[in-house]
Amino acid sequence: MNGAGARVAVVLFNLGGPDDQDSVRPFLENLFSDPAIITLPWLLRRPLAAAIARLRTRWAKANYALMGGGSPLLPQTLAQRQALEAALSIRMPGQEVRAFTAMRYWRPTTGQAAEAVRSFAPDEIVLLPLYPQFSTTTTASSLKAWRAVYAGPGRCRAVCCWYDDEALARAHADSIQSIWELAGKPAVRLLFSAHGLPRSVASSGDPYQWQVEATCAKVAALLPGDWDWRVCYQSRVGPMRWIGPSTPEAIGQAAADGVGVLIDPIAFVSEHIETLVELDRDYRRLAEAAGVPTYLRAPTLRTAPIFIEGLADLVVSALERSGDQPGARGCPGNLRRCGRRPGRVDHAV
Repeated sequence: MNGAGARVAVVLFNLGGPDDQDSVRPFLENLFSDPAIITLPWLLRRPLAAAIARLRTRWAKANYALMGGGSPLLPQTLAQRQALEAALSIRMPGQEVRAFTAMRYWRPTTGQAAEAVRSFAPDEIVLLPLYPQFSTTTTASSLKAWRAVYAGPGRCRAVCCWYDDEALARAHADSIQSIWELAGKPAVRLLFSAHGLPRSVASSGDPYQWQVEATCAKVAALLPGDWDWRVCYQSRVGPMRWIGPSTPEAIGQAAADGVGVLIDPIAFVSEHIETLVELDRDYRRLAEAAGVPTYLRAPTLRTAPIFIEGLADLVVSALERSGDQPGARGCPGNLRRCGRRPGRVDHAV
């Protein structure tokens, strides 16, 4: 790490979300235009993305209207950025540390973030995706987009995954325990709900599902007592087969078993449409209709102090290494699309 006076840029990546009703459709077009999402040649992918966005816009606008018209993801990410800057200013006295935000599918775009970092002229850059678990559809896509546009100064390192980070697990365990105690410690099954992934992607060697389930096991091990817990996946769309079990299926099983549920959004670090609408409205209604006796949902981590300190640890650790490295142990050898595999165009190591 450079000494006193060094300028350090930390780039926080997330998918982004529409600011208002007018930006819903272009956000969706950007999302479905990503080759990591729809793996077709550009001449086929672009019109297909436009058609999907057109079909989903009315539904999406109605759901974003429930949150005030747009997504809360950006303001919450900006709050995380501010909290991380404050934590790093204490950990790295004498160095000028500035954090930046790069959203994959909306503003501030990766290009806008790259220009802001270039103007800052850093000596060191740490790329920190706010996706704890690596996937080719999230982390790899974001890092590849960055490397395609950034041409400024600074020695660059990336943290490709941090799924088994101790602070991440502890923050989730504390959140789960708190919401359960506030509810009076009811009899519940803990459902770790992560965003789903098509089976075709998972079977290609993408490590996302393995990393999600490793995170869940680590969190469960930190919870006092003997918790009944399961892993499930939400947000399934389209006719293709997705990894499972789905969160609705897990809720249905809890109803059949006569137990309540406490849902923890294990792969999300900020609130957005998948938590505030899908979990809090749609799945709550599903649970009530199925006769689930208790329905609880743990909040996302946002700016929980232990979580922010964990992010600061990841940044400091990255700066102490000679090159890009993951902030977690490696994946099994069969997961060939792991972010630390050398020789890949979009690899983060």
